[in-house]
Amino acid sequence: MADRRLDAREIDGEPFGRIVGELETLGETERLVLVNSFEPEPLYGVLDRRGFEHETEQVAENEWRVVIEHA
Repeated sequence: MADRRLDAREIDGEPFGRIVGELETLGETERLVLVNSFEPEPLYGVLDRRGFEHETEQVAENEWRVVIEHA
């Protein structure tokens, strides 16, 4: 499975639109690795409604990684 990476910490302004854009083009055999400075809990409901599964891990004090793939 191929991974795409999106570091939300590098996006100027609100990253939600960019995240949704990445999800819309995510292939069936791809995963999106989202890196964020906090746990993006509001995103989980969006992922569920759009048919994605996610796994979240805190890898440092200010770094969270969310692996997202089609359910």
